[in-house]
Amino acid sequence: MSRARLAQLHGVATSYSPSPGRTVDVPEDTVVAVLAALGVDASTPRAVRAALAEHEQDAQQRLLPPTVVLREGARLSPARLPAGTALRVVTEDGRTLECDGSPGGHPRALPPGVHALHARTADGRSASAHLIVAPHRLPAPPERGHGFLVQLYSLLSARSWGMGDLGDLAELAAWSGRTFGADFVQVNPLHAAVPGHAGAPTDPSPYRPSSRRFPDPVHLRIEEIPEFACLTGPDRDRAGQLAAEAAALRDAVLQRGELIDRDAVWDVKRRALELLHTVPLGPGRRAAYCDFLADRGRALEDHATWCALAEVHGPDWRSWPAALQDPRSAATARARGGLLDRIDFHSRLAWLTDCQLAAAQCSARASGMRIGLVHDLAVGVHPSGADAWAQQDAFAPGMSVGAPPDAFSPRGQDWGLPPWRPDALRATGHAPYRELLRALLRHAGALRIDHVMGLFRLWWVPQGCEPAQGTYVRYDAEAMLGVLALEAHRAGAVVIGEDLGTVEPGVREALADRGVLGTSVLWFERDWARPDGDGSPRAEPLEPGRWRSGCLATATTHDLPSTAARLTGGHVTLRHRLGLLTRPLAVEQREAAAETAEWLALFARLGLLPEGPDDEEAAVKAVHRFLLRTPAQLVGVWLPDTVGDRRPQNLPGTWDQYPNWRLPVADAAGRPVSLEELATSPRLHALMTEIRRSGRVRSP
Repeated sequence: MSRARLAQLHGVATSYSPSPGRTVDVPEDTVVAVLAALGVDASTPRAVRAALAEHEQDAQQRLLPPTVVLREGARLSPARLPAGTALRVVTEDGRTLECDGSPGGHPRALPPGVHALHARTADGRSASAHLIVAPHRLPAPPERGHGFLVQLYSLLSARSWGMGDLGDLAELAAWSGRTFGADFVQVNPLHAAVPGHAGAPTDPSPYRPSSRRFPDPVHLRIEEIPEFACLTGPDRDRAGQLAAEAAALRDAVLQRGELIDRDAVWDVKRRALELLHTVPLGPGRRAAYCDFLADRGRALEDHATWCALAEVHGPDWRSWPAALQDPRSAATARARGGLLDRIDFHSRLAWLTDCQLAAAQCSARASGMRIGLVHDLAVGVHPSGADAWAQQDAFAPGMSVGAPPDAFSPRGQDWGLPPWRPDALRATGHAPYRELLRALLRHAGALRIDHVMGLFRLWWVPQGCEPAQGTYVRYDAEAMLGVLALEAHRAGAVVIGEDLGTVEPGVREALADRGVLGTSVLWFERDWARPDGDGSPRAEPLEPGRWRSGCLATATTHDLPSTAARLTGGHVTLRHRLGLLTRPLAVEQREAAAETAEWLALFARLGLLPEGPDDEEAAVKAVHRFLLRTPAQLVGVWLPDTVGDRRPQNLPGTWDQYPNWRLPVADAAGRPVSLEELATSPRLHALMTEIRRSGRVRSP
């Protein structure tokens, strides 16, 4: 019981409920390992008693918690302060607000921000804490709107260098905003990837990045970098040769149907960028670059240093010489001094990518979009990457984020991503989280948060254990949501939480209370509680009027079958071909067909399918007519759905069996479709005409 009490004090679960009425006990070894990762020794009864005593003593002596979180307008009255305690707030803009610790002694209005709170008792004791004052709610969408969802790498144009880039994103935004009255374009995480090495390819998943704080320069449109026009003589000729190599990569995908080769694309772009790095920046450009360096500070220096060291020692910092594994060591400082040119190169790439992200958002807003770009925040980072090296104190050693066993994954999941330590976040006023959000919201009208339930708790798996042997660790949800509200408020950005799958009670309500939109995928929106005639539960499709309004409603996501595949049963055939089915093919096909038939019947009953159920293109239109019949504040259109693409971008549960994250947008026959072809596609225009006709959306 003492160990259970210690675990509770540190937010570590000793049991969990995978379903109502069922409780699973966490192995004791797991609890001990997780507490150890939080700096708490629970290995023996004696150690547990000592840790409990230390925690109690700290609680009695501490005047203030490391971080105090308030909602705007709330009373500043930290618990357990002795009578007569004087409180002083130094706001983030340098103002000092004096007050006492009595119930009425707080400042009349504490502005939103991250401030310093100081306390001094009558007997001379003092303490300080981070004070986060957050708005009650996040910004809401200006009006109901619709937009495209797309994996950027999959969107190739006639100017792409082998994969979709930020120039393509700007073009998509400008075209869809002006032509269809679209309000946003949501893309996959553009985070910097861990580079491949020694024959090992780069992990193509955008959800296992090296850094979430900086975008990947592989997304740059090379010709739109101003220094490209300044190349002359042999350098100009060399740039032309590289452009020809890039054209061959593009043609391999669009004309010959080959997979996107991210490493080949980066190899060509890197050589072009190194050529551009020899071109001096003009005075104005140099000043803008210096401003960027000053604004991003140590975070950028650390990121660029990791990139430079990875070129010398490989991309896994855990295998580097021991002294270089510490970003603050004297050896790392000396190595940095010897790599200044490469550090400047990688810093410049971060700046160039930031500039093109800004241009893409400007293009979106100039087209009339009320939101613009919707960026995606992955749930974590690669353990060998730049963030894990630079922020080691913030991550739990020997732990990985995952998911417990469920119907989707009976053995549980281990995502291989180190989790943030909640105690480290509290000690710094959640600085790593604040910095991350601010970086992502620089050029965004909205942010999608993958696995948004992680703001409340995450499933930690100790190294060497099976995923099912993990446990939940709680985070300070009020603080996490408060920081999110504050940074979204500063940026004027909407936030969308990916809350699909198993969600503990109260989480969706808490997110909705703060104005975080959820994610509702049509095929999952069923009325699980409505009984049929004999009282047993049945899952009928949920009528459109009963959907929640606070959500992004869509037909699918990057991890799910396309709409055409689901309508035709192609997703079942694909999983059968790859050996992923756990039941006979006929059983799976029969069940999938029955579920689809239920939805088609509902569409027909609502008058949304006048063409009849046997027309696939008409059924795709009916799906979107239905989404627009719901009260959802945002409606997302999966861009591949507009041309009948059958293939998912990612098939969970596969690695080398399926080309995850390497497929271009394609038509029903699997033929790649360029951005220019999308813009003239009759099928796409017919669908978007229906969306404008059926929904309460902005006219272009």
